Amino acid sequence: MSQAQTAKSDIVAGTWIEQILPEPARPYARLMRLDRPIGTWLLLWPGWWALALSGTGFAGWHFYALFAVGAVVMRGAGCTYNDLVDRDIDAQVARTAGRPLPSGQVSPKQALAFLIAQLFIALVILLQFNWFAVGVGAASLLLVFTYPFMKRITYWPQAWLGLTFNWGALLGWAAATGELTWSAALLYAGGVFWTLGYDTIYAHQDREDDALIGVKSSALALGGRSKPFIAGFYLLAIALFMIAVPVEKWNAMFLAVITLTAAHGAWQALTLNIDDAKNCLTRFRANRDFGALIMLAMIAAQFAP
Repeated sequence: MSQAQTAKSDIVAGTWIEQILPEPARPYARLMRLDRPIGTWLLLWPGWWALALSGTGFAGWHFYALFAVGAVVMRGAGCTYNDLVDRDIDAQVARTAGRPLPSGQVSPKQALAFLIAQLFIALVILLQFNWFAVGVGAASLLLVFTYPFMKRITYWPQAWLGLTFNWGALLGWAAATGELTWSAALLYAGGVFWTLGYDTIYAHQDREDDALIGVKSSALALGGRSKPFIAGFYLLAIALFMIAVPVEKWNAMFLAVITLTAAHGAWQALTLNIDDAKNCLTRFRANRDFGALIMLAMIAAQFAP
């Protein structure tokens, strides 16, 4: 990579990967983004929300553990597959040119074998749930395997990512109850709008490179109008999360946490600078806390008003 690419690269030096893992394992850990857990949190929260709201409670702690491990593995598998499909595009983008595949640290054949291994582990985890949940989980693969191609055909790949990343809301509900209800569907829909917000923020980091190489994104579609749209996406997400919870469960704690979540989303939108990559990355990463607040709201809803 050139000096400019190195400065903009999303590969962070000096992480625990260099300190703990043997050198041959490091590119694979980076393929899984193990040094950047934000994506795992964003994938995990919808499943945990569903487990909490469905009434499973922490008595079903093993479900929470399975979802946690599954989120790490499926996020890793998704990133590996995405990098395989996008390796030529990534080589042209300063932020991604240093990743294992475009930089040649891992060959496509090695990445494919690693992907298969991760998917096998994910299957073992999925088979711990009821058969209805297994079917719901398997259905997500259609979204997972088509997502990398969306940026080539639509300015809204972030919407497809929302459909993909929030599937855990449906899976969590199915695993806990053996069925799907309107509450599960509303949680899922809320998650989709949440993802539209945070991934539009993320996409602004690559806006110039994407425009040059012909890759589409909501950041390019919205341009300078992004901030009010992001605020709107978050507002819709919070509204859907609220109505996913039966009104009789709207106690004072639930309403207080939802209000705090709305304030968090407003802070992101109001302080966002779409021309500052560091600012965008900070607000994107803050969605770990947004998701944690929604989780707290789902837990609060379980207590009688």
